[in-house]
Amino acid sequence: MSLRSGRLVSWVRAWRAGLVPFDDVAPAVQSGDAEHEVADLPGQLHAVPLRTALAELSEVDPAAVRLVVPAPGDPRGLPGPGDFSIAALAAGEGALCGGTGLVPAVERHVSGSGDVWHTVRWHVLPLPDEPVRPEAVSVAEAEHDLLDALRTSTDALRDLDVARWRPELAQALADLRRNGATADLPPGYDRRAHQLLHRADLVARIVTLAGEDAPGAAVNAYEASRRDAALRPLATAARRARAAAHNAPFGLG
Repeated sequence: MSLRSGRLVSWVRAWRAGLVPFDDVAPAVQSGDAEHEVADLPGQLHAVPLRTALAELSEVDPAAVRLVVPAPGDPRGLPGPGDFSIAALAAGEGALCGGTGLVPAVERHVSGSGDVWHTVRWHVLPLPDEPVRPEAVSVAEAEHDLLDALRTSTDALRDLDVARWRPELAQALADLRRNGATADLPPGYDRRAHQLLHRADLVARIVTLAGEDAPGAAVNAYEASRRDAALRPLATAARRARAAAHNAPFGLG
């Protein structure tokens, strides 16, 4: 369950660093997804294809392209008060691209005959005139924090036996033990960033699955409270790790 903003950030960074051709960026961002379009682009009255909008970033510094993964009570990485921060907080993700912010939203469409389809619409939002300096978290720091949260939280989740009602959760926990598995990042990112992102994406999936009450599961208020307390630090560490992996300096761990 990769983040759309993460794919956008990593591929735009690699393109702007001269590591991948422009023509590869939009297909990689849209990979396996619905059609992407961009709304509110300056100078455009209507939404445009993602590829058209990406051309507007042809002079942005790759170091100025960053992923933010905020959550209520955890606004780290946001550039300060404004429309972008509000939208990114609601979506749980966003991309900083120089002086512009982009936030994705999935839109559902229904035809007159009842056919349903979806599109992904990126909203272009201005950033504050004097944005807050983003938190710099290294891959090593994020990896340490994620592993520490995993040790604590998985023990608590095992005690609560949350995997009993979620076979896919047990599989995700098993996948975490696989050594050498990596995420799909563009050229420029080293193996440690790939491994961190793979683990963080799995942990984010575990948090989602463990936080849901499966059909037939008898979870009382006390058990739900303990479960949520165990998941909270895990969710925070996963968000931090995803941002660190996508924002990692090229060629460095």
